[in-house]
Amino acid sequence: MSIRVVVADDQELVRGGFSMILDAQPDIAVVAEAGDGAEAVAAVREHRPDLLLLDIRMPRMDGIAAARVVCEETSTKVLMLTTFDQDDYVYDALHAGASGFLLKDVRRDDLVHAVRVVAGGESLLAPSVTRRLIDDMVRKQARPAAAAVGLDVLTTRERETLELLGRGLSNAEIAATMVVSEHTVKTHVSNVLTKLGLRDRVQAVITAYETGLIQRG
Repeated sequence: MSIRVVVADDQELVRGGFSMILDAQPDIAVVAEAGDGAEAVAAVREHRPDLLLLDIRMPRMDGIAAARVVCEETSTKVLMLTTFDQDDYVYDALHAGASGFLLKDVRRDDLVHAVRVVAGGESLLAPSVTRRLIDDMVRKQARPAAAAVGLDVLTTRERETLELLGRGLSNAEIAATMVVSEHTVKTHVSNVLTKLGLRDRVQAVITAYETGLIQRG
């Protein structure tokens, strides 16, 4: 089955370019385009896509507000488009439910890869740009005095898993570090997300910073 995508960007050339790249893939189908946040929400409600590729800065309803509505109402994954040197809203977008970020000058192959990864239920943590975005926003807004708040529901192993997630490790890397199987790691990750009420691994990273489990440097 194809990954069904809605592309939302107020710049027609950007929107059309992304749609053309994605539609050319055998496993991806662009089911609608939107020129602002309100149109994006309407398109998701109508088509129920697997993924919404969503620009942060748009008229009428911005990407953060649109992401919040989409993530609250549907199971559609949200992949945000941003400009790292200009946008100060990444932190809010993550809390709204976004599962990852791409720079608007993303390479063709990276765009396709990101759509597949996020639509598959993972968050886009591996690319360096996402780590930089998360680290920058958390550094600006994290609460250093909130150490360990809310983490008492986790077992020792789950807490260790959350810390390693916060450091950007993949399941395979976490398994090697903890000397357990990847299946065990997946179980720990699932337990962490469920117990803390988190949508995905991106929010787990934010939680690791917010609670003081991870410190910069």
